Amino acid sequence: MGEHRFESEQLVTARFSLRRPTPTDITAIHRIHRDPTACAYNPSDMLVALGDAEDLYRRWNDHWQRYGFGYWVVRAGDDQQPEPILGFCGLNRMRLDNHDVLNLFYRLDPPAWGDGVATEAATMVVDWATTQLPDAPIIARVRSDNIASARVAVRAGLDRAEHLDTPGEDGLDWIFVKNWSDKPR
Repeated sequence: MGEHRFESEQLVTARFSLRRPTPTDITAIHRIHRDPTACAYNPSDMLVALGDAEDLYRRWNDHWQRYGFGYWVVRAGDDQQPEPILGFCGLNRMRLDNHDVLNLFYRLDPPAWGDGVATEAATMVVDWATTQLPDAPIIARVRSDNIASARVAVRAGLDRAEHLDTPGEDGLDWIFVKNWSDKPR
């Protein structure tokens, strides 16, 4: 799972577009990541100052520059329409149990909850990864009491892997996987 360059920085469905974040998205990153409801299961992800959102954007952008993928901005319709940003969904490289993995992330603005946005975005991202990086293990780390997030992981094609559960920053991480092999990669 080395460095790659991919043709598209945008993914599109009938209802949503996902695109690479730009500096113009920093205020939305701040708005969503300072919302206690949006970060209820991951309070360590809460942001306070706009500068924190600028730092988070820089980390996201660095990942994009290094690997050619990362977190996408989720919007209703296509990116040419003025609809607000619904949230973020994407992948970042990390290590889990001596494996290089792609960690699936999704965080939506609470008004966008309950309409299948997270499931559709996560499924689109998992499908993209399965096509572009077919051998890469994909994981999702979910708090045990976050039933909605666990459902999104399963609907996006990941399976529960209890033997990989691990302590996270905000409690036990339930691990969901796709393309997992117990042989280290």
